[in-house]
Amino acid sequence: MFKTIKNALKTPDIRKRILYTLLLIVVFRFGCYITVPGVDAIALNNIASSSTNSISGLIDIISGGAFSRFSIFAMSITPYITASIVIQLLGMIIPSLEKLTKEGGEEGKQKVNRYTKILTVVLALIEAIGLYLTYSRAYKGLGVFVNPGFGTGLLVVTSLVTGTALLMWLGDQITNKGIGNGISLIIFIGIISSLPSVVTTLYRLIYTAGVGFSTTGLITAIAIIAGALVLVAGVVFVQEAERRIPVQYAKKVVGRKMYGGQSTHIPLKLAMAGVMPVIFASSLLTFPAMIIPMFNSNIASATGFWAGVYKFSMSTSSAQFGIGYTIANALVYLVLIVGFTYFYTYATFNPAEVSNNIKKNGGFIPGIRAGKPTTEYISSIMKKLTLFGGLFLSLIAILPMLLSFTRLNITFGGTSILIVVGVALETVQQLESRLVMRHYKGFLE
Repeated sequence: MFKTIKNALKTPDIRKRILYTLLLIVVFRFGCYITVPGVDAIALNNIASSSTNSISGLIDIISGGAFSRFSIFAMSITPYITASIVIQLLGMIIPSLEKLTKEGGEEGKQKVNRYTKILTVVLALIEAIGLYLTYSRAYKGLGVFVNPGFGTGLLVVTSLVTGTALLMWLGDQITNKGIGNGISLIIFIGIISSLPSVVTTLYRLIYTAGVGFSTTGLITAIAIIAGALVLVAGVVFVQEAERRIPVQYAKKVVGRKMYGGQSTHIPLKLAMAGVMPVIFASSLLTFPAMIIPMFNSNIASATGFWAGVYKFSMSTSSAQFGIGYTIANALVYLVLIVGFTYFYTYATFNPAEVSNNIKKNGGFIPGIRAGKPTTEYISSIMKKLTLFGGLFLSLIAILPMLLSFTRLNITFGGTSILIVVGVALETVQQLESRLVMRHYKGFLE
């Protein structure tokens, strides 16, 4: 592995790409510490240190702590993720957009990407206005904004939207001129930036000032590290696991040459939808918790229907409202993740289309008749694989909810591990492909 890195750094093209990617990552991390103009950083820090409200724990993790600091990158790249999901959904409903996505080629991809960016700016504008109204009403009188008013609001909203647009640009630059997928790497860096706080938490378990060394804390820390390693190994196994369906192509004679007669397979991954179902389900569940405080700043201590909805939504990242809300939230979370896993899997993989392509090319699955029986066979396998993948994603995602009832304050949860492992594998595979083209031995050998 180290020899591979050495060879990669010796290759001028790859070295430039790696250094360029690292430079843009530094720019991203630097921006996470630039507070939005018009915000009192001291008052904001006092609120963050005294508040138990974890309304957007996932957003803060993804943004690398930029949300809690109310920096220019506070909204991170989440509006872009939401816009991508909406465009995918519209592509299944609007025939012209679907045709543009599937048959438009490179030009069609550029148009879809342009629509996604426009929608991202619109969603970022709405979210920025919501954040400003939430902070100005929920923390009214605490001095979060230096001079509250229309001018300050316009400055704050403009800064937040500009920050998201800048992150989109950074992601595109990394994708085109760097290594890996830019948007995914930005999320990846934001998540792993919380590792120092995790290490600090583990250290405090083992050694506490004024108390000294704790044997129980050491055992707990070792158990947490071992559990994390097992979790990472399980995520890697599921991400890389695949079911191979054998396909045999019949021989055919064209002129004096014989074609076909080869055996191949269709690889079906367990987690074909990736981590998107988890992100979308989490966004859907936390949406009420981000909107309701705009209309009632004391909703946490209120009673009634909307207070119940707020507490239910908050239980995604906090157990402060009791075990009942958390269990109900976990069950709904599980159902949503499994449902979105099925949705995204069948949105990207159509068994009928695959069956028709096999039939057109003179192929067949051994023991299965071509046509409808092949479609039904592939669909039955897909249903089982998708169910297992959805349940696995659900189990990983609800682990932080279970840990929230303990005294451990570890924000690096299951969803974070899913994203980090997925992005790391994708980046390594891309670097591997670039090294293979230059006849180097790579990471995966």
